[in-house]
Amino acid sequence: MKLHSIYFILITIIISSTVINAQRKLSLQEAISLALTQNSSIKKSVNSIDATSEAIKTAYGALIPTLGINGGFDWAHSNYNSRAASNLTGIPNTPAFGGDSRSWSLSIGGDVTLFDGLSSFANIHSKENTLTSANYDLEKLKQDIILQTVTLYTAIVSNKKLLDFQAEDLKYNQALLEKIRQMYAIKSVPIPDVFAQEATTANSELNYIQADNNYRKSIVSLLNFVAMDVTGNYTFTFENDDLKDTSAVPQDFSNLFATALTNRQDYQSEKYKVKISENGVTGAWGGVFPRLTGNYGLSTNASLPGDLFSQKTYSLGLSLSIPIFSQFNTEYAIEFADVQLKNSNEDLTALERQVKTDVMNAHLDLETARKQLDVSKTALASSKESWDAKKEAYTLGAATYLDQQLAYNNYLQAEYTSISKEYLYINSQFTLLSVIGALDK
Repeated sequence: MKLHSIYFILITIIISSTVINAQRKLSLQEAISLALTQNSSIKKSVNSIDATSEAIKTAYGALIPTLGINGGFDWAHSNYNSRAASNLTGIPNTPAFGGDSRSWSLSIGGDVTLFDGLSSFANIHSKENTLTSANYDLEKLKQDIILQTVTLYTAIVSNKKLLDFQAEDLKYNQALLEKIRQMYAIKSVPIPDVFAQEATTANSELNYIQADNNYRKSIVSLLNFVAMDVTGNYTFTFENDDLKDTSAVPQDFSNLFATALTNRQDYQSEKYKVKISENGVTGAWGGVFPRLTGNYGLSTNASLPGDLFSQKTYSLGLSLSIPIFSQFNTEYAIEFADVQLKNSNEDLTALERQVKTDVMNAHLDLETARKQLDVSKTALASSKESWDAKKEAYTLGAATYLDQQLAYNNYLQAEYTSISKEYLYINSQFTLLSVIGALDK
C-alpha cells in the first residue's frame, strides 16, 4: 500500500511539472502585438486602404490621354448571274461570274479631356483626402484595439488574483471548520457554530468554483480577441513597464481637451471628411461649365496586309459640350453636395462635443478610481486587523462565532473591493490616455 502511494505521488509530481512547463507566459505587450497583427478589423481596414490607394491612381488617370489600337479584316464573296452581270458591265449576254473582296484595316487613336470644370482635380483631391482619412481611422482603430486588449488582459489578472484569494478563503474555512469541530468535541463551542461554519465553507467552495470559471472565461475572451488558440496554456502577469504613467498628462481640463483635439485620430479623420465633402461640391459645380475634349488618330486600310500604311489617314479634332438643360440633374447634384458638406460639418461639431465628454468622463473616472483605491487599501488594512482581533478573541472564548464571522465577512468584502479598485484604476489610466489620443503600443 505504501509503495502504491509513492507511485501516485511521483506520477502527480511528473504531471504537474509537465503542465507547468507547458505553460507559456503571454505578456501584455505580446498580447497587444498579436491583436494589432491578427485582429480581423485591422486586416480589413488595411485591405480597404490598399483599394483607396488604387483609386487615387485611377483619379490621376483621368488627366492622361487615352490610347487604343483597333484592327479589322473583312471578306466578301459576290455571285452575278448573266442578267446581273450584263447590267453591271453594260454588255448584253455577259456570262455569269463571281469574285472575292478582302479588306484589312488598322487604326490607333484616343481622346483627352482638356477641361471639365475642374471636376477631375476635385476627384483627385477627394481620393487623396479619403486615403488620409482612412489612415487616421486605422490609427484610431489600433488605439481602440490596444485599449480593448488592455481591458481583457486586466480582467484576466484581476480574476486570477480573485481566484487565488478565493482559494485562500476556502482553505481557511476548511481549516476553521476542522478547528470548530474539535472545539465542539470538547464542548467549548455549541453545535450551531459547527453548522454555521459548514454552510460558510460550502459557500466558499461555491465562490471558488465561480471564480475559477470567471478566470478561465476571461482567458478565452482574450485569446479569441487576439486570434489565438483558446485551448492554449498561458500565464498572464503585469510587468513594471506595462503600467502607464499618467503623471505627465495635463491635469487642467482645457489642456486635456486641447491635447485630445490635436491627438485624436478620429477627430483628424473627421476634418478630412469635411474636405472630401468640399471636393464633392467642387465636382458638382463642374457640371455647370462647358466640357472640352480632344481626339486624335491614325488609320490605314488595304486589300492585302502588306499594303497597310501605303495609304494613311491622320485625324485631329476638338469637341465642345455646353450644358444648357440637364433635366435639373446638375442642380440636384449641387444641392446634394451642399447638404453633404453641411452634414459633415455637423458631424465634426458633434464629434468635438463627444471628445469633450469623453475627456471629462475619463478624467473624473481616473480621479475617482485613484481615491477609491486609497480608501479601499485603508479599509482593507483596518478590516484585517479587526478580523485578527476577533479571531483571537473567539479562540479564547471572548467573542462569539457570529462576531468573528462578521469581522471576517467585512475583511472579505474589503479584499474584493481592493482588488477590483486596483484594476479599475489601471483601466482608468489607459482609458484617459486613449480619449486624449496618447495611447500607443
